[in-house]
Amino acid sequence: QVQVVESGGGLVQPGGSLRLSCAASGSIFSIYAMGWYRQAPGKQRELVARITSGGSTNYADSVKGRFTISRDNAKNTVYLQMNSLKPEDTAVYYCNLETRRTWWGQGTQVTVSS
Repeated sequence: QVQVVESGGGLVQPGGSLRLSCAASGSIFSIYAMGWYRQAPGKQRELVARITSGGSTNYADSVKGRFTISRDNAKNTVYLQMNSLKPEDTAVYYCNLETRRTWWGQGTQVTVSS
């Protein structure tokens, strides 16, 4: 079994920063990629950022230049540094692990509000 656990969400003012972490553990034999998705109320889940095992990254246009995804392969951990946060970044953020199948974390709430 595989576990995917996110941490680091919370309430932050517009313009502030947060860092999300996601640790994967269990019977993991080969990771293709890890990423972050988010879902705001009434909206579909969308890709925020993704990083492959080789280090290639891609970002949603709405977060380019503000968010940075990084990864510690030895720890099977992925991070999302979020700067210059906006109210429209408010959502539940989910970690995604791509192996031979896909695994999801339980989600962590990020609220950007004054």
